[in-house]
Amino acid sequence: MTNYQCLRVLKNEETVTTEIEQFEVPELQPGEVLIAVSYSGMNYKDALATKANTGVVRSYPLTPGIDMAGTIAATNDEHFAVGDEVLATSYGIGVSQNGGFSEMQVVPASWVVKLPKGLTEKQAMTYGTAGFTAALSVDGLVQHGLNAESRVLVTGATGGVGGFALQFLQKIGCKEIIALTRKTDQQDYLAKLGATKVVTPDEFFPEKNRPLNKQTIDYVVDTVGGEQLGKLIPFISYSGSMALCGNAGGIKLTMTVLPFILRGVNLLGIDSVETPMEKRAEIWEKMADEWLVAEGIQVQEIALEQVQATADAILTGKHVGRTLVRPGGLE
Repeated sequence: MTNYQCLRVLKNEETVTTEIEQFEVPELQPGEVLIAVSYSGMNYKDALATKANTGVVRSYPLTPGIDMAGTIAATNDEHFAVGDEVLATSYGIGVSQNGGFSEMQVVPASWVVKLPKGLTEKQAMTYGTAGFTAALSVDGLVQHGLNAESRVLVTGATGGVGGFALQFLQKIGCKEIIALTRKTDQQDYLAKLGATKVVTPDEFFPEKNRPLNKQTIDYVVDTVGGEQLGKLIPFISYSGSMALCGNAGGIKLTMTVLPFILRGVNLLGIDSVETPMEKRAEIWEKMADEWLVAEGIQVQEIALEQVQATADAILTGKHVGRTLVRPGGLE
């Protein structure tokens, strides 16, 4: 392939638009690989990248898509050979460097993970950054004592990260997995993913929140952030933990310090962007083996022409499950 198509985010003064453009395959610099992209994935950050003034895209024009999986089409790095199946997520992909919404993409070899044995390219992108972030979150909670007897709550449960967190917790054998969501019509779907109970914020939170509430949960995977995060922490039991991995509900945290100094609650920050490669490979191996759940999530595939509509659905809270982007078009 000498020419390829990709989705570009363009900016004209204050207006941001998306267009599909054609490019010629570039020459590789030392330490780079060229990936023939089979699949990418739609994430909240990708949706934000299609809009103005969201702080995601560093400079325009840019090809979004923070995830990609495919095969090595050309290499200028000794660690990879043509034909290797690979995946790449995070770092500057789709933010400061062109991303996965493209048939071909040049990526620094140091950002690339060889596809674990037993994991397909489609499964890898069904996970994408959403699954990787969920796995990092659950792994972090396991390191702080989470086990099959723990009472665990997951926020934003119908989203990609929340859905995978439910499934990973089910794999661990947790007997009490609470899905917190406003989407009451998704109870059957959440139960299928592993939730043993589905509650709305109105049902879960009392009319008056206290600095220390009854200890009803041990661990939390929080994908939302914002005001709700501060309201949840007072319910966490002694020495319990919350893995904080999202901010769709806002970036401010307002609460007292009492849960931390009187109950020893831990607030774990989860960063999927700059995760060291050794840890990154370890988590992907776990998702390909003992935590393999990529077939259980609700998945739909789209072409580049459908990206903008899907981004709009994500940003308005009308999106469920995972959407995979096929840069070469749907078969």
